[in-house]
Amino acid sequence: MNLRSLDLNLLVVLDALLDEAHVSRAADRLGLSQPAASAALQRCRHLFRDELLERGRGTMRLTSRAEALRAPLKSLLASMMELIDPPEIPLTEIRQVLRITMADYPALFVIAQLQRELQPSAPGIDLVIQSWHGGDAARSALVDGTADLAVSVFTAPDDDLHREELLTEHYVVVMRAGHPAAEAFDLNAWLSYPHILVSGRGDTITPLDAELSRFGLSRRVGLVVPNFQMVPSLLQDSDMIAMLPSRATPSGGSLVSFLPPIPVPGFQLHMAWHRRRAKDAALQHVARILGALLR
Repeated sequence: MNLRSLDLNLLVVLDALLDEAHVSRAADRLGLSQPAASAALQRCRHLFRDELLERGRGTMRLTSRAEALRAPLKSLLASMMELIDPPEIPLTEIRQVLRITMADYPALFVIAQLQRELQPSAPGIDLVIQSWHGGDAARSALVDGTADLAVSVFTAPDDDLHREELLTEHYVVVMRAGHPAAEAFDLNAWLSYPHILVSGRGDTITPLDAELSRFGLSRRVGLVVPNFQMVPSLLQDSDMIAMLPSRATPSGGSLVSFLPPIPVPGFQLHMAWHRRRAKDAALQHVARILGALLR
């Protein structure tokens, strides 16, 4: 291929098309007319010898070739911007949307304060808080560009990501005050009642179940919910039990907590972003505030 014939603006349009999977939305995002975006899509199809976007039932979907292009295309565009090194824009003048993937714990404790601190320092940064679906999904979102920043559990170093440890958490067993198991809490009492499990992916089995099986034990998961915020009221109105991160346990007299009756490993909570975003001033500013709030 002759690179001299390649219009680099075409790659910018392609990036928007792959993000939006919609010609009109990509055109609006870039300030183009819909015909201009459609023409750019046709040129991209010719360039990559692939349809890239295919029509489905009333929608358009990315082909496998398009999915494979997303992450390297974003890395290429970020590298080009770094090479060109545009003038630094003051934080107060930045207009940018940042998508943060995190569970409702710790989002419940930090988002309001984060917003308050952004108002005077970077009022043009808008935040989208995305649901958390596990560490693997968070990593994929950072790599393919559907998320900008993630607060999650990342179990191993990753060459593509910059990650920082925020805190080390441990678990506690939580139930309503006056629960029958609270009178003499032990292993048998813990396993005698149905458990509430928090999982953004709808999991019904966790590493705890594998640990229990080592002792020839099992538990009944009576309810799976997508976020921690739902758990307190469910515990108060039932005999169910939950194992929660200690910082996600409400204070007050309506619930009581105990240490698990068998050793249960805690976890490290991390903040991460793709290394191609190392010089993104808005992202780095938000990361600094989040890190200070969570440490």
